[in-house]
Amino acid sequence: MFIFNVIQLVIIILLALAAFYIFIFSIAGLFYRQRPNTVISRHRKIAVLVPGYKEDEVIVDVAKEALNQDYPAGLFEVVIIADSFKPATLDKLRALPVTLIEVSFDKSTKAKALNKAMEKLQSDFDIAVVLDADNIMAEGFLSKINAAFEKDHMAVQGHRSAKNMNTPLAVLDAISEEINNHIFRKGHRVFGFSSAIIGSGMAFRYDFFKKMMPGVKAVGGFDKEIELKMLKEGHKIEYLDDAIVFDEKVHKEEVFSNQRRRWLSAQFHYFRKDFLSSVKHLVKEGNVDYFDKAVQFIQPPRILLLGILLIPGTVFIMFNLLLHNIPFAITWAALIVLCLSSFAFSIPSSFYNRKTLRAILSLPKGMLLMFGSLLRIRGANKEFIHTRHSAIKAEPQRK
Repeated sequence: MFIFNVIQLVIIILLALAAFYIFIFSIAGLFYRQRPNTVISRHRKIAVLVPGYKEDEVIVDVAKEALNQDYPAGLFEVVIIADSFKPATLDKLRALPVTLIEVSFDKSTKAKALNKAMEKLQSDFDIAVVLDADNIMAEGFLSKINAAFEKDHMAVQGHRSAKNMNTPLAVLDAISEEINNHIFRKGHRVFGFSSAIIGSGMAFRYDFFKKMMPGVKAVGGFDKEIELKMLKEGHKIEYLDDAIVFDEKVHKEEVFSNQRRRWLSAQFHYFRKDFLSSVKHLVKEGNVDYFDKAVQFIQPPRILLLGILLIPGTVFIMFNLLLHNIPFAITWAALIVLCLSSFAFSIPSSFYNRKTLRAILSLPKGMLLMFGSLLRIRGANKEFIHTRHSAIKAEPQRK
């Protein structure tokens, strides 16, 4: 009994730290209010950078959509960075009023593509917007980004939202995105911390971005390396909830597994790389933002945390009840409620529908896929794992 309780206590402490972390920021996210736009002094020149690797199915439509932004003509330039595209796709892109930059590398990465593009572009831009090759900017996105830079931000993360919810897995992916928006963007900004960036739908002061990017060497998780560099230097990252970019959600199991494997590997890599440094900056300079980011990287994925608490947690409750170990049973139940409450606070009301209810039935499969990805993370941050997108015709959810 004593050994059983000691094991329980260690597991409970580890899970409680993770559960309390997301619970606190999920509560904070309820109080998020986007700062009102100031008077616009000028329209800045924006480079919309769209790196793509073998994205022939989607890139032409994405380029056309990007050109439709209601921002003054001549003050934004859509830059398609084409890595390993088919000749027919390149011909279609050349027929559009976009800047086409062809690149090729022995080992392709998003960072290399962005750096090569900025080497070739003129340097008279004020803002760099980075999109994925499947992203569609909602109406007014560039205008809202422009307004945000009135406040002299170095970086701004837009609200990435689901473009498609055509399968239960895509619905779960869309919900996961919104939970992360609530906890790691809204909740963090309420406390004065930086918003997390995602890798797309983000904007930077162009001169700052161009100067910083050559030092980014990441194969996977380049957004995490950017984030850590910025926070280490004391820069804040803003979040714009109403500046929406529609993003394709994963609807195939294999793609889901590969994508999560890449993300998890990057998280562990940067936790090992930066945790001690973040502690040093916390103690010496009071840099809480940098330390908080390093702590985020060791947090278990939300779907795994939920799975661990619901399944093994329920087993522990039953054992404790059989052994009349009531305090431990209550503790496990409290942790489950804490985790479920965090999700309930974080999920937008628009997701409380039948489609979500059907998607919940596929949660066990999602948990197994995530666990499988966790077992295969070794070395994933050192290889380029491409998430291929498809030409989904589902209408974006205009918010």
